[in-house]
Amino acid sequence: MTASTRVTGLRKHLAGVLGVVFILFLWQSAAWVLPDFLMPGVPAVVERLFSELGESSFHQSLVGTLGRLGAGYGLALLAGVGFGLIAAVLYFFREVLRSAIVILQSIPSIAWVPLFLIVMGFGSAPIIVVVALAAFFPAALSVMNATESVQRVHVSAARVMGATSWGLIKRVYLPAVMPELITGAQLAFGNAWRALISAEMLIGFGKGLGRSLAYSGEIADMTGVMANILVIAILAALIDQFVLENLKHRLLRYQYV
Repeated sequence: MTASTRVTGLRKHLAGVLGVVFILFLWQSAAWVLPDFLMPGVPAVVERLFSELGESSFHQSLVGTLGRLGAGYGLALLAGVGFGLIAAVLYFFREVLRSAIVILQSIPSIAWVPLFLIVMGFGSAPIIVVVALAAFFPAALSVMNATESVQRVHVSAARVMGATSWGLIKRVYLPAVMPELITGAQLAFGNAWRALISAEMLIGFGKGLGRSLAYSGEIADMTGVMANILVIAILAALIDQFVLENLKHRLLRYQYV
């Protein structure tokens, strides 16, 4: 992407702010049309959110959700990147892995919850596995597809110089696939976050933002529902912009000079 086609600096921040304002405007417009018990307005939800920030139950839900996300997402990235790079040097393994991913990724992650509940019981373990499963597929596929675009001349030159399979992975494939790896990590985060909230809502175990959202819906507390949805959206945006985007800029800083 060239400098002339990339929105940067103040204009990028302005675009982000306008996007948020547009979403809030649509929300408030719906609140003006619908009764309060069906769609509370933005001020009422923000007031509820600020009142809950100091409560220990909110902190426990936040810590529980972020802990499961870190465990499941981290496991998925390690496995996805590892399998994707191994597939670069083991061609038969690559075809087997690709076939398995094509079949398994067509199954919604939330569909695995009953199976994992029976096998693992109630707890954080089945939620973490669901999150890892949801994030693994885009991470592995992005790395695997990127390795296929590595120029053969670079691989041949490394082999002539005596590079082993591990050397090829470390010195040739890993640097070459870094842009696609970061993109895959961002896609994997979106999958992981949605799977996490859905699994917490469905399992209903312990503390978590998904469980808080489900409970608010069960008691018809629409202000609580919208407050939880707002927290979920804000957290996802913060993680994506301040963690993943900063990581992308650091690892791919040569693209942003």
